[in-house]
Formats: sequence, C-alpha cells, structure tokens
Amino acid sequence: MSNATFQYIVYCWIGLAIITFFSLFFVTAPFGRHSSKNWGPMINARLGWMIMELPSPLILSYFFFSGKTSPNTVTLVFWSLWMLHYFNRTVIYPIRQRDHSKKMPVMIMGSAIFFNIMNGFVNGYFLGNYADLYHESWFGSPQFIIGTFVFLSGVFINIKSDNILLNLRKPGETAYKIPEGGLFKYISCPNLFGEIIEWAGFAIMVWALPALSFAVWTFANLAPRAIAHHKWYLNKFDEYPKERKAFIPFLW
Repeated sequence: MSNATFQYIVYCWIGLAIITFFSLFFVTAPFGRHSSKNWGPMINARLGWMIMELPSPLILSYFFFSGKTSPNTVTLVFWSLWMLHYFNRTVIYPIRQRDHSKKMPVMIMGSAIFFNIMNGFVNGYFLGNYADLYHESWFGSPQFIIGTFVFLSGVFINIKSDNILLNLRKPGETAYKIPEGGLFKYISCPNLFGEIIEWAGFAIMVWALPALSFAVWTFANLAPRAIAHHKWYLNKFDEYPKERKAFIPFLW
C-alpha cells in the first residue's frame, strides 16, 4: 500500500469519527444503562464486551509484527501500552463487573468489532511499516515525555473511576447509585474522561496521524455518551449534585 493511499484511509476514518460524534447526540448507543431490546437480538453484556474488544489487540499485533519494518524499542513500548490497555478492557474489566445478567444488543457488539478492527489496522499498519521513523532518541523527545505523562494520568483516572463504579454495589445488588469520590466530585463520568485523556496522551507520544485518529474516535464516542450519562443521572436522582459537569471539570 502506498503512503498516499494509507493517509487517505486514515483521513476518511477521522471523517467518519466526526460524523459519528454529531450523530451520537441524536441516538444514544443502547448498552449499559441505556440498553434497549428495541435494537434486535441481545447477548450477555460481559461476553459481548470481551468479544468486541478482542479484535483490537489481535489486529494491531498482526499488522505490527508482519509489517515491512522490524519492531524496535520505541514501537515495542507503543505496542506494550496498547496491549496493557486492552488486557484490562478485554479481560479484567468485564470479569470484575458484578451484574452478570446484563445484556447488550448484538448490533452494538458488531459495530464495536468493526471499530476495533479498523482502529487496530490503521495503528498496527503504521507501527509495522513506519517503525524506522522512531529511534531510541525518541524517548527523550518532548512528545514522548509529555505524551507518557498524559497517557499515564488518563490510565490512573480511568482505573480509579472504574474501581469506584465497580464497588458501588454489594454482591447481588443491581440498582444504580450515585458515585462519590475522586473526580466524581466534579464530573459524572471521570472514567470516560480518563480514557479520552489516555488516548490523547498516546497520540502525543506517537505523534502520528493514525494515533491521532484513535484520540479523535475516543472523544467522538465518549463525549456524547458522557453527556447522555449526565442527563440520565439528573433525571433518575432528584438529589444528584447539580454542580457536577458531564465529563470535563468546571466546563462541560
């Protein structure tokens, strides 16, 4: 594949993310607290989550290790961070969910599989074919240092917030509660905010268009969902803190 063709694919992928961003303000993805049987056949949410997240690390790894350039120390760090994130999202996170009876539409699982295949492809193909852009001096670059700090900050926020949400209910409980602690003092969805920060950091760290496309897609998917979550909390709980924002402290 020529460089021009690959760039064209990535630009189209980013364009689709922008369209998705605006469309999600009109249609809330029907899973989790917004789940609906009106979207066709359902699958166990925990199983569906594992299936839909798995293609990302597999596809990225395939194109990363089968590319024209050999992995080097820098690109192996990028690959390792991706693997760690998706090990948490594919295995640890769904296993830790306490309500094992939840279901999600198969259609949502399918759309997530498509996203993860495309996202894994554009990033894996780039890292597997353009590794010669990175040398060990990259570890001392402003992009890597700042990006790593932002990435790890996002990981910390995401995991800490997930822990608060996962521990809200006692074993056997299924009712929703108002989360407290951490950044929940300021926003309704610090877990989503953390993931946005995480992949923004990855984009800075890699400093390349495919990584930027993932950051754009993360924002496009999660920002509207955070706003939908925020409205849901306000409608469900009369006592919900009115000063909380949706997903950016003090702003939005």
